[in-house]
Amino acid sequence: MTMPTTNTVDSARINLRTSPEAKALIERAAAIMGSTVSSFMLQNAYDAARRIVAEKDSLMLSQAAFDAFVATCEQPPEPTQALVDLMVLR
Repeated sequence: MTMPTTNTVDSARINLRTSPEAKALIERAAAIMGSTVSSFMLQNAYDAARRIVAEKDSLMLSQAAFDAFVATCEQPPEPTQALVDLMVLR
């Protein structure tokens, strides 16, 4: 997925320091991709951030657990008295 674009008026700055070896490798990779160093780093950092957030925000269920979840959503149990009492207090 491509990173959302921003205009220069509405943008934020990220600064970082690195070793000369890492800088040279990043510059080489950016050149191979026909990109600027900034664009290369931003796109790759953005892609990695999206993957990490998606992994954190995703819930994986077995088929049996998913089927049980859907069944409960479609036919929820009657509320317990404790739940009714709790909702009355709100």
